[in-house]
Amino acid sequence: MRNLTCVLIAAIVAVSATMSGCGGGGGSNDSTSAAAPGASSPAASSGAPAASAPAAAAPAQSAAPASAPANTVAQSTTPNVQSITVAQIATGTRNMLQTSVTICVPGTSTCQTINNIQVDTGSQGLRILASALAPTLVLPSVAAGTGSTAASCTVFGSGYTWGSVRTADVHLAGEVAAATSIQVIADPAIPAVPTDCSNSGLPMLTATALRSNGILGVGPFSADCGSGCASTALPRWYYSCSSGACVAAALPVAQQVTNPISRFTTDNNGLVIELPAVAATGAASVTGTMTFGIGSQSNNLLGSAQVLPSNSMTGFVSTAFQGQSYSTSFIDSGSNGMFFALSSVPACGFWFCPTAVQSLAATVAGINGATSNVTFTIGNATSLFASGNNALSNLAGPASNYFDWGLPFFFGRRVFTAIEASATPAGNGPYYAF
Repeated sequence: MRNLTCVLIAAIVAVSATMSGCGGGGGSNDSTSAAAPGASSPAASSGAPAASAPAAAAPAQSAAPASAPANTVAQSTTPNVQSITVAQIATGTRNMLQTSVTICVPGTSTCQTINNIQVDTGSQGLRILASALAPTLVLPSVAAGTGSTAASCTVFGSGYTWGSVRTADVHLAGEVAAATSIQVIADPAIPAVPTDCSNSGLPMLTATALRSNGILGVGPFSADCGSGCASTALPRWYYSCSSGACVAAALPVAQQVTNPISRFTTDNNGLVIELPAVAATGAASVTGTMTFGIGSQSNNLLGSAQVLPSNSMTGFVSTAFQGQSYSTSFIDSGSNGMFFALSSVPACGFWFCPTAVQSLAATVAGINGATSNVTFTIGNATSLFASGNNALSNLAGPASNYFDWGLPFFFGRRVFTAIEASATPAGNGPYYAF
């Protein structure tokens, strides 16, 4: 399953109209009050996880080829560092990691830079609202058979995006993903949303509902669906649209919405996200870096980071926490909180509200048995929201049967995500390292 969080999220919740949809990763909740979830992480069974993993019906991805080369990484001198920020946004949603993306008509200098794009390690591919695109930026559509165009339905924990599949040159720092498939959300050129897609939760078809102008999915896979969608017409994935109607259709992997990093000429095997630590009460804003490549330049070396290989079909690792093991665990910058089961702490709406800051510990394990011990804290969501701060390292909410290490996990850490079947100094992806 290519988009991690939705694998479990769609089955989790009835989405409330008051909650912030997902931006890009796991779940997403508005944070103006403790009762409103935030932007991108699976919330409790009463809340909706966020934008970062297409739904439970998602097909399993094929394992990386056994013959794929390991450990040999081409070196690069391309500028590979992109600025990322967590700051106040129009909807008031906290912990929204955002950046700017430049897209161009393929092979031309007709380009546009679009701000307020959520950075999501829990999904794959660039998705941009049609309303954010200039009328002069006419991107070629992807065909889905003779006389028809391709459209995409992407189901996240708190809703869905619907739009055309088009190609663009995607520019990030000095890197370029040439002629890469992206989703243009709410593209007026595409007919109305099919029922099987519109029944997937709230429509995230505006900047307010999406909490951003788009989602940059930079997770551990190269395409959002993969071989399953290439061989079978699966509902709530890809569609062929013609004569005013859209029907589910298969789409070759090369034409599916693609993780732009995997299409870079160099620095294409993963990324590292680094955000500064913040105080227990949070910070008004922070600026960090998203560095492309792993082991391809002096600024993206693994160093002493513990490598935790993830499942090659789902991208999941496991987390041991308070005597329970959660095999469905993921590290997701698109979830604006951490989400896990903790019955000893009271909840307020979609969030935890302990009477005092709680210090906790868990162990994250890769599929090879490698482990990393993690200590973390959770605070009172009501107090955190009342602070007015936007970068919160101890915001968390209840969930069951999975462990979502959302954006709070990233503060004060250097977190690597390696892409499937890509060679790195620690072997082939997919894996996380920190």
